[in-house]
Amino acid sequence: KNMANNHHEYEEVHLTDDDDAEDIELVSGGVGGRQRRAAPPLSSSGGGGSTTKWIVILFLIVLVGVYKLGMEEGKAEVQHEGFNGGDGINDNYSDVDVKQTQHEDAAVQEEQIKQPETTTTVPPKPPMKFTMDHLTAMRTECNNLINTLNDYYYGEDKAIAMLMNSHIAPWDFNEVELDHVESTDESTFVNQYPPRKLRAVKLVNTMLRALVSDSQRTFLMGGIGSSVMAGHDNCHYDAYESQMERLFSPIWQAADMEFTFQNAGEGGGCGDSFENQVWCVKQNISPDVDVVHYEWTYFEHGAAYDWHESLLRWIQMLPKQPPLHIFNTGRNNKNDRDVKLTDYYARYGFNAFYMRTGFENGGYDYEKEKSEKEIDRFAWGHVGDGYHNTTRYGELEEDDLRKTSLGVVMRNWHPGPMGFQLTSDSFTYVYTHAILKALDIIEKEVNDGKDPREKWDASTRPIFMKGDLPEPMYCDPIYCVVDEPPGCLNYELPTFGQWGPRVEDPDDDLNPYLGEVQKWNVWHKDNDLWYMVGKQDTSLFKKRDDAEMCRHLDACGGISASKAEDGMVVFRLPKMEVGLVVVCGCCGKDVGQNMFMDNENLEISFNTVPLNKTTFDVWPNKKCVRLLKKFPTSGRESETPTGHHYLALKLLENQVGADVRISHVFTI
Repeated sequence: KNMANNHHEYEEVHLTDDDDAEDIELVSGGVGGRQRRAAPPLSSSGGGGSTTKWIVILFLIVLVGVYKLGMEEGKAEVQHEGFNGGDGINDNYSDVDVKQTQHEDAAVQEEQIKQPETTTTVPPKPPMKFTMDHLTAMRTECNNLINTLNDYYYGEDKAIAMLMNSHIAPWDFNEVELDHVESTDESTFVNQYPPRKLRAVKLVNTMLRALVSDSQRTFLMGGIGSSVMAGHDNCHYDAYESQMERLFSPIWQAADMEFTFQNAGEGGGCGDSFENQVWCVKQNISPDVDVVHYEWTYFEHGAAYDWHESLLRWIQMLPKQPPLHIFNTGRNNKNDRDVKLTDYYARYGFNAFYMRTGFENGGYDYEKEKSEKEIDRFAWGHVGDGYHNTTRYGELEEDDLRKTSLGVVMRNWHPGPMGFQLTSDSFTYVYTHAILKALDIIEKEVNDGKDPREKWDASTRPIFMKGDLPEPMYCDPIYCVVDEPPGCLNYELPTFGQWGPRVEDPDDDLNPYLGEVQKWNVWHKDNDLWYMVGKQDTSLFKKRDDAEMCRHLDACGGISASKAEDGMVVFRLPKMEVGLVVVCGCCGKDVGQNMFMDNENLEISFNTVPLNKTTFDVWPNKKCVRLLKKFPTSGRESETPTGHHYLALKLLENQVGADVRISHVFTI
């Protein structure tokens, strides 16, 4: 028992009023002793009878006193036992000790009452890594870049027209205020403000979180797309992603951060299209991206809106919920469905840039020049865009051939360095305006004595679930209304993210085919330095020491087998919501039917049960086959004794003709 409890027990034993009235009482004497206070002296008068009478009276008084003394001793002993936890063993404990202890205990209790209740204190947050010095330096770099582009494009009005109004929905950050960016009532915010404001707010919010989150030291962008995204027919150095890294990096370096653009563009030689590559966004680029770019406009023919919507919804399930921005090489024809998507998903920052519209918005009359002078600035190999004859960095080139090459607007259907420069300038100009607005908001918060991290640290970002997004407009809700992006294993290069399915270790105890031959081989096409560089730059850079900057990153790849002795390949599939399983072949745009569906030498199993190939279909493009549309609901194939689903492909006989080559396996 603690001191306070002991004190309360002690107080319950007390003297009555009658006890206090007795003539004989116990008083405190010296330490450890007791004294008796005697009655007044007896008178000597009254004779022998009186004497005897007084002796009897005195005897009775003494007897009563002894009795009372015993009672007091008993009370003191009870008090002592209560204080010492009831063991009753302490012969030397005195009444003085009891009273003294009582006083001390009362003092302790009083002190405890005075003491405030002890609480666990949380240590203060360390100072934000993004300092006001960073803010000042970053603002300076932003203004320098904007002034540079304003001057380059002949004034702010023309720069805005070419770089910000060349998107399907023009960007405008002028009306973005603090209360818009910090709004937590999304339904009210979405209903109250127009799409242009919602779109701008999302981009500003993206920049804010990147700047104030102490854990983030890199602003990361990722692009998926075709050979245009990859930068083919140019040096890789001249692709718009590379140009943007050089242009945008000084702004982030001013905040002691880095800017990286992951270029996951893939050439058409592998047979891919947007229809199979969008499923691999989480592997082709890092799932930790801040902004996602997409380009496949030559293959879409205006009919990819459902895939745009699927991709946009999937990436909202990534940690940073990145905006999706599409790169088109042509004109903004304001396709009705794309316009609707842009407004419908404005709150998620969705937009699309049109390169040719950007050039035309500057006011140069390309049609008049073409009709009167027969000069087509967008013809293959033409030098000069009507405003400049080479890129800004081309103006610094001492090699005239290189300077001329850097002035090409369109190599063929692929943009040249001039086309890519406008693209880089447009995205960088837009993002820089968003950063400036973010800096203003951070500065206001700090000046008001607030910590911006309380609102915009990465840890405060709400987590989206599938039910948090609006109902889809065009995409298949079975596949696009999900809580996680698809899982993908893509053997092509490059990839920067996380695989979903993976090849199971043949010796793993969980492998359902443990002990069977599993010898399929992983391969990648060994492209040389000049792969897809283009004849003009190849000729030029073969004479230069900096030729390595021309090397492209993309290459076909897969896992393959040609003989029965190669056995099987076993894929452990990731967690799935729907049960969709698709396999794609390499290399070609229409290999799926022959390689998987019509190949009698190939057995395909799910959870150790061979699948009926008549249930397969070629989907989502001709290089891929959909093995399962959703989870099996009965039979052994619906069971997962190890907690994982497994896909296995096995060659029963030697393959005649082309090898079986798997480039992708994706699931959802």
